[in-house]
Formats: sequence, structure tokens, C-alpha cells
Amino acid sequence: MAKYGLIGRNLGFSFSKTFFTTKFEQEKRKDSYHNFDIEDINMLSKILEKQKDIKGLNVTTPYKVTVIPLLDRIDKEAQKIGAVNTIKVLKDGRLVGYNTDHYGFARSLADVLPIEEKTALILGTGGASMAVRYVLDAMDFEYLIVSRNKSEDTVTYGELSPEIMEKHFLIVNCTPLGTFPNIEECPDIPYQHITEKHMCFDLVYNPRETEFIKRGFAKGARVSNGLKMLEYQAKKAWIIWKS
Repeated sequence: MAKYGLIGRNLGFSFSKTFFTTKFEQEKRKDSYHNFDIEDINMLSKILEKQKDIKGLNVTTPYKVTVIPLLDRIDKEAQKIGAVNTIKVLKDGRLVGYNTDHYGFARSLADVLPIEEKTALILGTGGASMAVRYVLDAMDFEYLIVSRNKSEDTVTYGELSPEIMEKHFLIVNCTPLGTFPNIEECPDIPYQHITEKHMCFDLVYNPRETEFIKRGFAKGARVSNGLKMLEYQAKKAWIIWKS
């Protein structure tokens, strides 16, 4: 019997455990999936010492970047993205990092294309944002990265003018804002400038209708949550673990 799991923080809302537990039951597998809610990424080594049968791990917020130095190697795509959300434990104990977020986002975005133009606003700068950027670069999108903090590579939420909103038709929320139980939260963008030409894509999946999605829908935009992305990336992770 093999063990798999998820490492992250505040995992009560986790999709992965439900997805894989259901999968194992349907396929009559004796494998198990566990949540490892940790306060420090350096606790990973202790988990692996105690749980000798672990064959693979998913990685979620806030450890998709900080986990990288703890791995023996990462694949080329994860290296380009700069974030890891899937770990394969080899027979000799070595840890190999992969990124399946980009696959999940690309597949789920393809389900809702086309949009008015290949222009986007990426809200947030974490590991999920890195995967989204990788996909949009490959699709020749022009985009702006929106952050609370100003830098050479980002604009702030306060800088989102009517002109910027009107020219960027795909808006991707890569922040955790709106995730259960803080469902009243949402990114601080000028929703009054969203139109029926926009596509509001939220990587948050719990609840299915976030405040971000509700506000976009109210202005006539097409909307999508992160559930399909999670399903696609989880299926890809399983392929990696079993390869």
C-alpha cells in the first residue's frame, strides 16, 4: 500500500485529499492520501522519515517556491516556472519536483477560450501566478502582473486605471483571496470597469462562486473557477507518480 499526500498550510479546504481518496475507492486501490499541515517547509524531512511508504506529494500554498531547495532535482518545466507543486519520491529516496499547475491551467483555459484579445491581468505573484505566466507566455499573451507591492515587473492595484482594465480582457486571480472561510474577500480591482468582453478566471475553487466571480458575473463577464484546473493538475500528478 502506497501513501500520498499534500503539504501546505491551512488545509481544511483541500481538494486533493477528497479527489485522491475517491479515486482510490473507485479503483479499489489500498493506497491512502493524507494532509500534512505544516508551519515550516523544513518539516518535510521529518514527514518522510516517519512516513516511509510515501510515493508522492502535492505542494500547495505557501511552499511551492520554498520547497525547491529541499529537492534533489526538478524537471525542466518546473525550473523554468520557478515553482513546484508535485513531488515524486524515487525508490532510493531522492525527491524530484514537477509543476502540474501549468498543465491544469492551460487545459482549463482552453475550455473557455477564445477571449476578445490575448491580453491579461495576473493578480498575485506566488507559485500559482508563476505557472499562469508560463502558460500565457507560451500562448503569446500580453499581460500585466498586479501586486500589492510596486516593483519593476508589477503594477499595484491602485494603478489599475480604466484604460488598463479596458485593454486587458482575461483577469486571473492567483491570490487566495475569497477562499473559504474568508468568502467575503476579493482582489481590490475596479470591478466597475469590467464588461461582457472580459473573462474572470479564479484559481480559487472553494467556494465555487467566489466574490471575485460574483462581481465579474454581475458586470456581464464570463467566469470560471479553479476546480477544473485542480482536476487536470491532479490527474497529471498521478501520471507522474505512477510513471
